[in-house]
Amino acid sequence: MSASTPEARHAQSTENRRVVITGLGAITPSGNDVDSLWKSVVNGHSAIDVLEGEQFADLAVRIGGQVKDFDAEAVLPRALARRLSPVQHWAIAAADQALAQAGIERPDAGTARSGAAAGAQTDEADELPWDRSRVAVIAATGSGPVDSMQNATRSLLDDGPRSVPLTLAIHGAPDSAAALLSQRFDFRGPGQGVSATCASGAIGLGEGMRRIRHGYADAVLVVGMEDCLNPVNLASNANMRALAAGFEDDPTHASRPFDKDRNGFVMSQGAAAILLESEDSAAARGARVLAELAGFGAASDAHHPTNPHPEGRGAASAVTQALADARLTAGDIDHINAHATGTPAGDAAELKAFESALGETRHSIPISATKSSTGHLLGASGVVEAIIAIRTMAEQRLPPTLNLGDPEFDGWDIVAGQARTSGDSINTVLSTSFGFGGHNGAIILRRPH
Repeated sequence: MSASTPEARHAQSTENRRVVITGLGAITPSGNDVDSLWKSVVNGHSAIDVLEGEQFADLAVRIGGQVKDFDAEAVLPRALARRLSPVQHWAIAAADQALAQAGIERPDAGTARSGAAAGAQTDEADELPWDRSRVAVIAATGSGPVDSMQNATRSLLDDGPRSVPLTLAIHGAPDSAAALLSQRFDFRGPGQGVSATCASGAIGLGEGMRRIRHGYADAVLVVGMEDCLNPVNLASNANMRALAAGFEDDPTHASRPFDKDRNGFVMSQGAAAILLESEDSAAARGARVLAELAGFGAASDAHHPTNPHPEGRGAASAVTQALADARLTAGDIDHINAHATGTPAGDAAELKAFESALGETRHSIPISATKSSTGHLLGASGVVEAIIAIRTMAEQRLPPTLNLGDPEFDGWDIVAGQARTSGDSINTVLSTSFGFGGHNGAIILRRPH
């Protein structure tokens, strides 16, 4: 391609676009906004409790992280709220928070076109700092609104075909939140779902970054969402012995990353949102930059349906790619927010991956395992932990790893017990996300210049 062609000039102008973060939102067991989430995590509070509800009574594992004190009708009209699943309520609420922080107002719900998700309007005069066709939405989730299909199946078996809600075909898909949010804000770029089990959030952020970096979008709203706290999903994971068992009398001590007594992860529910945009766009509109999304890597273990590769092969590749993508070396990483779910094989494989990807530098990098506080939000966890990483850099406080009473692994600087003040030294954070099926994602976040 000639350097003088429009295509070549476009490639030259976009291939090195910096991607920044200007909005955050969160609905989690640790709090229903970003400040509450951060305060809970950095102060070492556990959001894990015994699950409320008769449907959990006969399960082998009855603990988890539940979203509490959330009012869907404060966010959505009652009729729409009744048609959607809670996970979609949380995704929309988190997105509202992120866009509000970024200074983006949604169109007036009072002039919504019929059937639009809570208020998109067609007024072309509506102001937006970007061309609407260049704003994309990514809904990252492992399972999406699984309660919709489960409830519809029960209705079919109990009351016949006529009882199955027609909205299942519209709102029951994993990517449906992307469509809902596109309509809500009248964003006309691509709306899609990204599903890679527990790596979904990190991979959604990485794919959003690439869209902006390579000139396909000027802004991307990435929402991680998950709600598998139901008897079917809990029973399946418990039968697989993936969940921390035997903590019903002491749920806050169930999630124990890197501890010798860890025996599984603790499932949580919730959603989190991050608004990405080009650095040029943020500067032009005077937006406050919260962080730069500097690097992304993804790889597959190609090994086993549930167990990670014992040497962390795919995870190491994802981290190595993220470093190369950010044009950084292992020595540039100041902190790691680890995936660290508390499964025996998973934690060991993750440290093997760091050993391979980071070399000797690994011993001097402080590591936090914040799922010990929030529980594991599965496909949403990568977005939640990116938010925690951003606040870590902003506050210069390293969140603690809870319940690390008897560490299994020597030679690692794992922040345990209480938060650690860093002394203005945390400028670059690696956040990792790995999942069943051998999915691996890693992102690198940098403090604003």
